[in-house]
Amino acid sequence: MSDTADNKELVLDEVRRYHRETAPDREFVPGVTEIWPSGAVLDEEDRVALVEAALTMRIAAGPSSKKFESAFAKRLKRRKAHLTNSGSSANLLAVSALMSHQLGDRRLKPGDEVITVAAGFPTTVNPILQNGLLPVFVDVNLATYNTTADRVAAAIGPKTRAIIIAHALGNPFEVAEVAQLAKDHDLFLIEDNCDAVGSTYDGQITGTFGDLTTVSFYPAHHLTMGEGGCVLTSDLGIARIVESLRDWGRDCWCEPGKNNTCFKRFEYQMGNLPAGYDHKYIFSHVGYNLKGTDIQAALGLTQLTKLDGFIEARRRNWRRLREGLDGVPGLLLPEPTPRSDPSWFGFIITVDPEARFTRAELVERLEERKIGTRRLFAGNLTRQPAYIGQPHRIVGDLTNSDIITEHTFWVGVYPGLTDEMLDYVTATIKEFVAQRG
Repeated sequence: MSDTADNKELVLDEVRRYHRETAPDREFVPGVTEIWPSGAVLDEEDRVALVEAALTMRIAAGPSSKKFESAFAKRLKRRKAHLTNSGSSANLLAVSALMSHQLGDRRLKPGDEVITVAAGFPTTVNPILQNGLLPVFVDVNLATYNTTADRVAAAIGPKTRAIIIAHALGNPFEVAEVAQLAKDHDLFLIEDNCDAVGSTYDGQITGTFGDLTTVSFYPAHHLTMGEGGCVLTSDLGIARIVESLRDWGRDCWCEPGKNNTCFKRFEYQMGNLPAGYDHKYIFSHVGYNLKGTDIQAALGLTQLTKLDGFIEARRRNWRRLREGLDGVPGLLLPEPTPRSDPSWFGFIITVDPEARFTRAELVERLEERKIGTRRLFAGNLTRQPAYIGQPHRIVGDLTNSDIITEHTFWVGVYPGLTDEMLDYVTATIKEFVAQRG
């Protein structure tokens, strides 16, 4: 082994020792130890992977990024995956790709309608508005917190061209039925799979039903790179558009530091450019720079080896809370969508509007006990200040989205939570409800 390799192993051995020596005290003290609703679970090998990647000084995208993209595409059964700097950027790229002139008559055009849900996270909807498209909002069911194929069908009109819906907190929507609607009406379908990696519907993993799917690697999600996201598709033409838009809008597909992958770098004539203009600097889209980095991807690769365990822990933790809270009066507890097996993101609770206590009062008690809570993101987006006055259409009413805005919250099920923590959450809720009689 060379001196360089020896030195590298010495550094990594010191990293392992540092990790063990600085590991936090895991003793749980009820009411003192914070129970987070979400968070990353990072171990010794994750820390080593980050440092090892840093030692290479590959500070942009590189070999680890390509390796992760290949492995993740295989895991999600898609032909191509493109790493991005966030899940929100992944959604922006997915919608923007469908506007590309390279799709010909299939492309979306400003003013076209895109069906989505009112109760969700802003960056599922923002790319619709950012591309000059019109969001068409439909309501969701309580208990599953997803919309239905019937609602989507009712929203399809003469200007409808696409559907983008998130699997709510890991619980799949009726994605097979919605995908069939998209096929029948010649619509694009984007699955926002950011909260649902590992979920299945009819035994098929989510993210494999639509034309594109998106994933987030923010620390709250099923695996993390700190920041990061991914766009996946099995349509190679769309994949190439996503790559171009992500990489400044360039037409060239050479990896950073590579030249003449196409073997005709100085033979193109495109647009109004002179013949032979350097292909590395020909731009076929009005794009962005939304790439990830090799350091992020190195962490993603070690996280990916633990994904099965993370998914099972989330399911186990969700079941423990569901069984512990079953029958507690005044609470509407979550239910999996029929025919699904969710990879849960959180445990969602709606306080009955007729209960002898309010959501705010229950949340206050939980937070006093150091039990972290979150809302179902933006609630009814049409009531948020950012969206008042924005062009949109509503089909049906948004009654349940309004109930969610007023009465719904969720607590954590992520793999860092222990049985002791989950039982304390259950006990705290039961005690509060009993006191309110």
